[in-house]
Amino acid sequence: MKLSQIEIDNLLKALKVRFEQNIDRHETLKWGDLQERLLASPEKMWSLNQMELSGGEPDVTDYDEKSDTYVFFDCSVESPKERRSVCYDREALESRKKYKPKTSAMDMSEEMGIEILSKNQYKQLQQLGNFDTKTSSWLKTPSEIRELGGAIFGDFRYGKEFIYHNGAESYYAARGFRGFLKV
Repeated sequence: MKLSQIEIDNLLKALKVRFEQNIDRHETLKWGDLQERLLASPEKMWSLNQMELSGGEPDVTDYDEKSDTYVFFDCSVESPKERRSVCYDREALESRKKYKPKTSAMDMSEEMGIEILSKNQYKQLQQLGNFDTKTSSWLKTPSEIRELGGAIFGDFRYGKEFIYHNGAESYYAARGFRGFLKV
C-alpha cells in the first residue's frame, strides 16, 4: 500500500490537471495546499491511486474547515469502468447460486481504502455536473433496506438524478460504484 516515486509523480500530475480543469468544483482551494496534504498522507495517496487506476477520476469536491479535511469524489462522467458488474456486498455475493460476479462494491471499496457515496453525497456530486447518464452507481444503503435484501443506486436521466432500489445480489455491466475519500 505504498506508491513508488514515479507513481506519486504520475498521480499528482493527473490530480493537478483535473484540479485546474475543473476549478468550479473547488474555487476557493489552492493546489499547493492540497498537494502538501497529499504528500503528507501516503496511505491516502495509495487509495487515490486506486480510484484513478479503476477509472474514477478523483477530484477534490469539498473542504471541511472544522475537521481540516479535503474530500475527494469519483468524478468520472460514467460509473468507474473497472468497478462495474459487481453486486452490493459480501452477503449478496454469497447468496448468489449461479453466475457470481468477481466481487462486491463494498468489498472492493474496502480494499481500495475508500467509502461508497451516500444518497446525499450522490446528490452533491450531481450538483457539479451530469454524472451517470448511461450508467448507474451503487450507493451506501440504509441498514433497514439492506436487512430486507435490497440496496440503492443512483443515475441521471431526463435532466434529473434518480435514486432507485434493487436486490443487493443483482449486478449489471453498466452499474458500478462511486467512492469518496477524506484527506
